[in-house]
Amino acid sequence: MVRETRSGPRFSERFEEYGKRKPVEDGIVARSRRGAIGESWWSGRFLAVLTALGVGGRLDRGKTYARAGQVVDLAIEPGAITATVQGSRDEPYRARLGLRPFADEAWEAVLDALAADSWYAAALLAGEVPDDLEDVLARVGLSLFPQGSGELPMDCSCPDWSVPCKHLAAVAYLAAEEFDADPFALLRWRGRDRATLLAALRDRRDAGAGTPTALEDLLDRFHRAGVPVPAPPERTARSLPPPDALLDELPALTVGDDDVREVLRPLYRRLAEGPE
Repeated sequence: MVRETRSGPRFSERFEEYGKRKPVEDGIVARSRRGAIGESWWSGRFLAVLTALGVGGRLDRGKTYARAGQVVDLAIEPGAITATVQGSRDEPYRARLGLRPFADEAWEAVLDALAADSWYAAALLAGEVPDDLEDVLARVGLSLFPQGSGELPMDCSCPDWSVPCKHLAAVAYLAAEEFDADPFALLRWRGRDRATLLAALRDRRDAGAGTPTALEDLLDRFHRAGVPVPAPPERTARSLPPPDALLDELPALTVGDDDVREVLRPLYRRLAEGPE
């Protein structure tokens, strides 16, 4: 079992609070200035998982640090979110939120499941995370988010022994905002970056995965402006992808210097708005 680890002696965080935190120039400042942090379902789910794991009561301590720009740098890579956080001491602290990446064979199963349904390919190519992605992963025995504290090791070089400390909490909030801005960062944490994931989906699509009904399915969704289209029973919980997502499914086609897909994109969006 992976255990949460902490470095440094077991002092209370109050020990550090006797000193004023040192300001940071050009630190990463949370976009949210008050209230909740996280706008998308996936960033909200990430923070909700932390709360469910019993650390939610300590997360709020990191909002001040996140909004004050105390996080110097942050990187989301396969298996770890790492950051440098400036506290009251001269030397910044190193913080890490770990998450085991999916094995290669597990990713193959995920990609097969995604490629089998054109809905997922269209949503991902449009930069969205389908709101039932967790169900897709569950069908192949995986979970997008950690299922217990043992799956989310956290450590920081500060002297506070509690987990998460305010430095880790600040990193978690800023990571949630990164997930808002780039949902593929969440999948990268699990081991696949955007380019690799989309290339694999395109390869499967070109090889014929899910193609018998793909075009019919997409046309049914995007070309009936102003007329609601009943979703199949298993898709009733899904929100519609952008109306021009179909264009991202097409290969590049240029006429002169113009990309035909970009020429058609405003028309697709206008058709989706329906008659005035």
